Amino acid sequence: MGKQEWYLEYEIHINRPGLLGDVASLLGMLSINIVTINGVHGSRRGMLLLCDNNEQIERLSTILQTMDNITVTKLRQPKLLDRLAVRHGRYIQRDADDKKTFRFVRDELGLLVDFMAEIFKEKGHKLIGIRGMPRVGKTESIVAASVCANKRWLFVSSTLIKQTVRSQLIEDEYSEDNIFIIDGIVSTRRANERHWQLIRELMRLEATKVVEHPDIFIRHTEYTLDDFHYIIELRNDPNEEITYDIIEQPSLFGNDGFSDFDF
Repeated sequence: MGKQEWYLEYEIHINRPGLLGDVASLLGMLSINIVTINGVHGSRRGMLLLCDNNEQIERLSTILQTMDNITVTKLRQPKLLDRLAVRHGRYIQRDADDKKTFRFVRDELGLLVDFMAEIFKEKGHKLIGIRGMPRVGKTESIVAASVCANKRWLFVSSTLIKQTVRSQLIEDEYSEDNIFIIDGIVSTRRANERHWQLIRELMRLEATKVVEHPDIFIRHTEYTLDDFHYIIELRNDPNEEITYDIIEQPSLFGNDGFSDFDF
């Protein structure tokens, strides 16, 4: 059996000098290597560890329970969120009631891009929704994450540079390695049946699809939020309300109420 990775996270009650050295020395005596270490939230510290067998981790757990200054909060094989917490030194905010909803603010764009890039690297069908007000960085983050994941991105509908509404793709664009980006507002307000036929084809493809404004998208389609694997919310600040009232006012933006909402 090869080496195994584990994630250790503990809360510090009394941050006395030498505490980290004590933990590091303990790991060294047990022949457990520290791969990465970082503060992850307040007084919590996270570590990615590398060891040879489970017995080392069992012994580590037993000894850590006797230490008065810390409390172990997690000791498990690392999940994606664990790796990102150690890498960036902060937690990703997750909805307490809806576990597939993740929240970011604009100064966490690096963390958001890293998070999406890891999802994009996964094989198979993935449907991701991203909510946010105009100019907050939704489309740019999707493109940047595609680059980080070494994936090609394709706009099925978008307003990033100019309004895009695709009704067909050429043969090599159907690759399962591509990231397909759909703007829910553009698709529901400007598209024809050929465009929706293309979207249905893409939904059956074993590839990643990202839908901006998923709440608008599901109003006019057979899809629901239950079909989404991840919902990402991006705000300028934690208290910002994400609302679509601006596109519900036809008198302001023409007959169909559509504006360059996402520019």
